[in-house]
Amino acid sequence: MADNIFEQRLEKLESLGELIGVKYPNNFSVDTAIISILEEYKNETRETLETKEKKIFSIAGRVMFRRIMGKAGFLNLRDRDGDLQLYVSKKSIPEDDFIQFKKLLDIGDIIGVKGYPFVTKTGELSLHVTEFKILTKSLSPLPEKFHGLTDIESRYRQRYVDLIMNQDSRARFIARSKIVKELRNFFDAKNYLEVETPMLHPIAGGAAARPFVTHHNTLDMELYMRIAPELYLKRLIVGGFERVYEINRNFRNEGISTRHNPEFTMVEFYQAYATYTDLMDMTEEMFKTVAQNVFGKLIFDYQGNTIDFSKPFKRLSVYDGIKQYLPNYPKEIFSDIEVARKFAKEQGAKIEDYFPLGKVLMELFEHVAEKDLIEPVFITDFPLDVSPLSRKKDADNTLVDRFELYIGGFEIANAFSELNDPLDQEQRFMKQIEEKEAGDDEAHNMDADYIRALKYGMPPTAGEGIGIDRFVMLLTDAPSIRDVILFPLLKKE
Repeated sequence: MADNIFEQRLEKLESLGELIGVKYPNNFSVDTAIISILEEYKNETRETLETKEKKIFSIAGRVMFRRIMGKAGFLNLRDRDGDLQLYVSKKSIPEDDFIQFKKLLDIGDIIGVKGYPFVTKTGELSLHVTEFKILTKSLSPLPEKFHGLTDIESRYRQRYVDLIMNQDSRARFIARSKIVKELRNFFDAKNYLEVETPMLHPIAGGAAARPFVTHHNTLDMELYMRIAPELYLKRLIVGGFERVYEINRNFRNEGISTRHNPEFTMVEFYQAYATYTDLMDMTEEMFKTVAQNVFGKLIFDYQGNTIDFSKPFKRLSVYDGIKQYLPNYPKEIFSDIEVARKFAKEQGAKIEDYFPLGKVLMELFEHVAEKDLIEPVFITDFPLDVSPLSRKKDADNTLVDRFELYIGGFEIANAFSELNDPLDQEQRFMKQIEEKEAGDDEAHNMDADYIRALKYGMPPTAGEGIGIDRFVMLLTDAPSIRDVILFPLLKKE
């Protein structure tokens, strides 16, 4: 069936070329978007428009519906901003134009028309067409109007069709663009400098993750796709740029799920002379500002749960969280690695025998608590073992000045007061190397140049990374990260 439709449309394309001398014309000028017509004439009636001078507009878009009735017919035209009904009559357009409309047009074709607004007997604002041109023939038929692309994977794989058919999908990506714009506005207003750092790294660092590996032929050296921009951004703090941010693409060679894509977007920022508690306050302000400016509200529904950004964000330490969600925990888990491993495994957490105590406790916390962290909550005071770049707490050197923000049952931001002691940082990198040799392929690598940078002196600093994809998921009620990434990574067809 599809092959027959393709052949029929191909024949129409040939006929179009014979009729107008070119199959894909590129000589039609657009002077108006549909939304402008809708806005300008929204209060007009059939009677008021009949008394006014007929103003001609030139618009273009894709045909989403057509109904032909002998020597006239109606179309629904969609451009980037809206839909408008068109009325086409043989009396009102040149003969060749009517042939295109009557015999060569299909749903999905891209057309250009000129005409004047009027209101139909049923009260619908429409455009009375005076010129009609097929600009691009759609050789493949669009999905059935009322169901669109019903297969989820097809929607991701053929995003171009999804955007044509699914207004909700279009709206979600428009919202994403506005969210990113508002994030920029927020940082710019606070005198942050937007910068760009390398995406090809000689050393994979800045996060606990498995990198993608590539090779530069000329230099004959192995390189890694960026897993995080952190260490480069902190080099800029050393260099005197006291407030920097980057909206960046990161790449992590890890699994794919509703919350993970190997290629994803973050905003990462650093501020000298600030602490992680300063960033908690700033993050809360940021989320509220972006939500209000983009959507005009602070209360959102996310997958059946209510997210209220108007309330103060809660704060809960990792260890208090374990006590809260596992009231029958043995007290020895906070000091005895064997007891902690045994208990964590009994709870179903994925624990490797080489995990240090802090990592065992962190895995345990995430396993039992993460899904229930719906309302915004800052999880604080992380174990040192899982925070090799964070500053130790003054009151307890086994913990660090760090938080992660959880909303909707998943992590959306990670921040800490930065470690600016070069000797301590070097020792922690060495410990990470030991853990990598023990089997942890996500452990950090040694970055000697970063240590060299710290030796010149980095001021007290706090930094944070926010997952933009997940933030968009929350604000647009998207169940999967693939719904907010235009072209997510998929298995081969």
